[in-house]
Amino acid sequence: MQVYFLGTGTSQGIPVIGSEHSVCKSKDSRDKRLRVSIWVTWNDFSLIIDCGPDFRQQMLTSGCITMDALLFTHEHADHTAGLDDIRPFYFKQGKDIPIYAHKRVLENLRKRFDYIFEIENKYPGAPGVEIFEVVNNVDFTIGNKNITPINVNHGNLPVFGYRIEDFAYLTDVKTIDDLEIDKLKGVKVLVVNALREEQHHSHFSLQDALDFIHLVKPEIAYLTHISHLLGFHEEVQKRLPSNVFLAYDNLKITI
Repeated sequence: MQVYFLGTGTSQGIPVIGSEHSVCKSKDSRDKRLRVSIWVTWNDFSLIIDCGPDFRQQMLTSGCITMDALLFTHEHADHTAGLDDIRPFYFKQGKDIPIYAHKRVLENLRKRFDYIFEIENKYPGAPGVEIFEVVNNVDFTIGNKNITPINVNHGNLPVFGYRIEDFAYLTDVKTIDDLEIDKLKGVKVLVVNALREEQHHSHFSLQDALDFIHLVKPEIAYLTHISHLLGFHEEVQKRLPSNVFLAYDNLKITI
């Protein structure tokens, strides 16, 4: 299984529009971060987790030409605003694109992208989707892989992370119950958010993320959903434990 980090930034991305912050002016390509998303492949199956406003650019850069399923963590715009850009996949593949999400997220998408979900008198240029509801504590299968939803709290908003065999992907986490942590035990590769050094009301800080990694004890961990306030990639990486790495856009890992 290969994981391609399509984007590793927070909701504004890096550089932030109009910002004079030094990280936003960095020449290091690892400090330029699109909105958070990953592309997971195994055998001939292609799965995208979240499609934010940078989705089209991410698909062109990564060379992704097939999407067999789209999985959502939650409804915030930095994770969903690129939904319309699944159109080329729909036209090329000639069938509805399976999308997986919490019931609340599906209802939100129906309001914002009503023309995609329309059944009668549907605009011929709109993509089609096949809807699958993700339910807490209920595993499901995508492309012959077992997926375990991990219920976490993004401030007061419940969101899903996902475990796919030995790999787990969690973004927008602030708190997580012990029963959900138990679902992560034995995972080899963990991806989790680390927004900045200072505490935040709805995201892990760097120390929060490191404490969580210590609790789960994966073999290796990657930090994502990073803001410019965390600092320069090269400098932050030097301060991390030997098995913890800052993810960056276009990083590929094999599990």
